[in-house]
Amino acid sequence: MSDYPYADRFAIHRSLPEEGASRDDILSMLDTMSHVEDAAWESGQCSGTMYCGDHDHYDFLNEAFSKFSYVNSLQRDLCPSSTKFEAEIIAMTLDLLGASNLRDTTPVGLVTSGGSGSIAHAMLAYRESKNSAVQRPNVIKPETAHPAFAKACHLFGIELHVAPIDPVSTQVDVGWVEEHIDENTIAIIGSACNYGYGTVDPIEELGRIALRRGVGLHVDGCLGGFILPFGRELGYDIEAFDFSVPGVTSISADTHKYGYALKGTSVLCFADKGLRNSQYFYQPDWSGGKYCSPGMDGSRSAGLLAATWAAMVQLGRSGYRRYAEQIFATSRKMQDAVHTHASLRILGSPSFLFSFTSDDFDVYHVNDFLRTKGWRLNGQQYPNALHMAVTRPQTQLGTVEKWRVDLSDAVDYALAHRDEAPKSGAIYGGVAGGPNDEADAFIKMFMAMMMDQQSSIPA
Repeated sequence: MSDYPYADRFAIHRSLPEEGASRDDILSMLDTMSHVEDAAWESGQCSGTMYCGDHDHYDFLNEAFSKFSYVNSLQRDLCPSSTKFEAEIIAMTLDLLGASNLRDTTPVGLVTSGGSGSIAHAMLAYRESKNSAVQRPNVIKPETAHPAFAKACHLFGIELHVAPIDPVSTQVDVGWVEEHIDENTIAIIGSACNYGYGTVDPIEELGRIALRRGVGLHVDGCLGGFILPFGRELGYDIEAFDFSVPGVTSISADTHKYGYALKGTSVLCFADKGLRNSQYFYQPDWSGGKYCSPGMDGSRSAGLLAATWAAMVQLGRSGYRRYAEQIFATSRKMQDAVHTHASLRILGSPSFLFSFTSDDFDVYHVNDFLRTKGWRLNGQQYPNALHMAVTRPQTQLGTVEKWRVDLSDAVDYALAHRDEAPKSGAIYGGVAGGPNDEADAFIKMFMAMMMDQQSSIPA
């Protein structure tokens, strides 16, 4: 039981207690756990994960959430505030993502449970909008696009064609994309930016292809949707990726990332109402009454809508722009620290998120050392690389200087241990020589064990 969380501090509940614990005792336990876990990211050494990191902001959101936490947003006759919150969240996001450039269409949106939810709803919408004309629908995504596209295609019976990326730019090969569009292609995908390298695909080129071939173009802005627009305003070299680009038909943007809302919300924007409405669900002949649903979720807490709306209205454009300026500047300094080492190489031309590798040693050696200094970076494979998604916690005073010092020491460590196998390679490392069926089966078995452990009490 030593590996089970907090087994040394609190009772383990294998069944409902006969008598419930006091509220004070429960709140005390929760307070202990939250303080222990907050310490893992408050120093600013954790890539991504905590996009805001401001406890005052979290307190404000929690207060907004609490006023509607018990309300079911499904019941709009009882809680019309949910319509106000949701409609304005969608409208503000559409405005941020250039919907004013659209002509002869009605731009609309959908608030979902997160990035995977937005991606799934988008794929469902494209499938349903073409359902009568396409027998075996397919979509084309860059290899770097999020695995949620593969999950959605698996769930909805859509063939997924994976386009290669240029190894230098880490952008999708647009020629390959156009070459592989056929009569069954319902949409192509571009990322702004991709999770792995922080690079933005050539959306304008993809838009021209989409228009020329008569297919949809979904831009996955789950990560960048609420920060890249402000980076462009600040003068950073970021290609247009939103509805100002002809051919873009939908965009996903996560409010729970750089939108600084609570976890569990994302916005899926559509250039035209017809595309969104194609994935509405209706069952008018059910014995329980006439049923319809705008998305896959049924009941959901109106608290998330209230907190998301509160975050956006309270921060305003100036607040988002100010935080974006700090994040972009911090990322640039952290990237500069990487550039000072000849043995390290940044992949592509990243934005606020960057990834680096080494041609002189296995870069996981760098990760091994940085872990001892409290850093938590994300490992990548093919090639082995480390990525840092810069968020507000990294903008704290002293964090960049600690990064410079610790990274320099990590490179020295990596050079000294280059003939050894890195410890973190067992976690992050790719299969030598590339994937194969045997390795794939073993990795899936190991991953299943990890997921099982996250929801089980040990015997």
